Amino acid sequence: MPLAFNSEHRVDTWEVRKIAVVGPGIVGMPMAALLAHARICEGSDTPARVTVIQRNSATSGWKVDAINAGRSPIGGVEPDLDRVVAESAAAGRLDASHDYEAARDADVVLICTQTDKRGMAPDYGPLTEALEGIASQLTQRPAGNVPLIIFESTLAPSSMATVVRDLFARHGLIEGRDVLLGNSPNRVMPGRLVERVASSDKLVAGLHPDTPQLIARLYRRIVTRGRLHETNSMTAEVVKTLENAYRDVRIAYAAEVVRHCDAHGVDFFALRDRVNARLQQSDTASADPNAVPSGGLLVPMLGVGGHCLPKDGILLWWRALEAQAPSQRSLILESRRINDEAPAWTLARIESLFGPVAGRRIALLGAAYRFDSEDTRNSPTLVLARLLIERGASVAIHDPYVYETDQNLRRTELTAHFSRDLDSVLSQAQVIVACTGHKVYRDRCEAILDAAPHATAIFDACNLWSAQVISARGRQYGGIGRGTAPAPDALVDAVLAGFRAIETGVGNEVASLVDFLNRHYAADAFNQVQFSEVQRIAGTCVTGCDIADAGAVAAPSTSAGFASKLALLAAGSD
Repeated sequence: MPLAFNSEHRVDTWEVRKIAVVGPGIVGMPMAALLAHARICEGSDTPARVTVIQRNSATSGWKVDAINAGRSPIGGVEPDLDRVVAESAAAGRLDASHDYEAARDADVVLICTQTDKRGMAPDYGPLTEALEGIASQLTQRPAGNVPLIIFESTLAPSSMATVVRDLFARHGLIEGRDVLLGNSPNRVMPGRLVERVASSDKLVAGLHPDTPQLIARLYRRIVTRGRLHETNSMTAEVVKTLENAYRDVRIAYAAEVVRHCDAHGVDFFALRDRVNARLQQSDTASADPNAVPSGGLLVPMLGVGGHCLPKDGILLWWRALEAQAPSQRSLILESRRINDEAPAWTLARIESLFGPVAGRRIALLGAAYRFDSEDTRNSPTLVLARLLIERGASVAIHDPYVYETDQNLRRTELTAHFSRDLDSVLSQAQVIVACTGHKVYRDRCEAILDAAPHATAIFDACNLWSAQVISARGRQYGGIGRGTAPAPDALVDAVLAGFRAIETGVGNEVASLVDFLNRHYAADAFNQVQFSEVQRIAGTCVTGCDIADAGAVAAPSTSAGFASKLALLAAGSD
């Protein structure tokens, strides 16, 4: 790998005068604000200036003016972010531009552009557009400048070594000579953006061994309570996609369990707590809808939304699928199918409890996929709304943090069904469905019931309210996992055994994918992925990603009447 600089000299004389951040979303905005607020002096006594780049699109172009006025463009409840943005902009260390030219003289460029999937492959359209703009400007960079380019965006394994390296090379920018390409995939979470950047462990990686060291040197100023893990790019790509893929698997398994519990009137949350206690992976999420589940058995709700979980398992599998590797027994891909079914299963559950929805007025509370957030990407509420409309129901949607101009409301043709006026949404509702666990809904249960005089039935899809409070007000109550019967010991044993089978099954699947990637995409020893290193780094994820060793999986027992498709796949006995 050619280098045009002496590594020791580069580290000793590194100057960071300007940082460009491409994309002021939930990743880019906290990173830009915190880097500016940290007053980073690297090779100079003057703190580095941070410029955010946002293309002038119809939906997001307004963010530039907001940032330049000292306002965060991120909605929802985000502690500290508004303050950090305002202070940094007022101090002249944070600004924003529509023009990629702002990156021409940058010493560091953070790429925080959204990546997605198209079918069973990555969709790098927006990312490629941004990279083309950045690369064309860096061809005119100041003489001697070798900018460090850090991808916070989630990438499918092998993308840095192929897609990204090749794109810059087409502009005459050679990795290790003209640019240093690295990645540090984000671990942020809406509602906790600033806190998660500061306190979470973070991967810092690159195609060249020097790159992680430089990224760590920069990020140590803002990751003040977490640990930085230096590694190669493909390991970082595997770990990032795996963290979300494994969470998707655990949610899917919990969905299998909750569907069995609801069919038999069993209290899922009490069962969950017993299983997690035996796994020694307990949390508080069974009782608190605003706690982030981190135990072994997670909390299945209306469905799995957001930007990461619905795509990252597919990104992890991309190169193997492209090579037509066998995937019929993939727990990761089967989990996607199970979780995609959740809104339709919820609709069936509503009708089984309260009767047909055709001709009835249904109020859906919460359009965002996550509590106290404005993020509607892949929101299961929007899927449920379309299913209800197709079934003949009259649907009204409310969310205190989402706006009528939301692009996902428009894409799903639900704008006309949405209102931020809670009383108007509730006034004629006959059935209320709690879809998102916003704290404002949890705290206003009595007021919501008072504002809905015609609502005879309440369906709690996010473990938000007390069944006793609802029933005491003379309303029918139902929900997901809200049975009342205690779980038989045999069912607890079966669910625990199924979880153990799935743990090992995922370990087998990941070990196989790592072997495939190494054989086809690791150019040298530094860029090899070690399964044990994947396990170690993934285990630092705060929401839990303990990947088991590969090994034999015993066929799960079905004596308790519970059968898990995922556990059967793991054992190879489907």
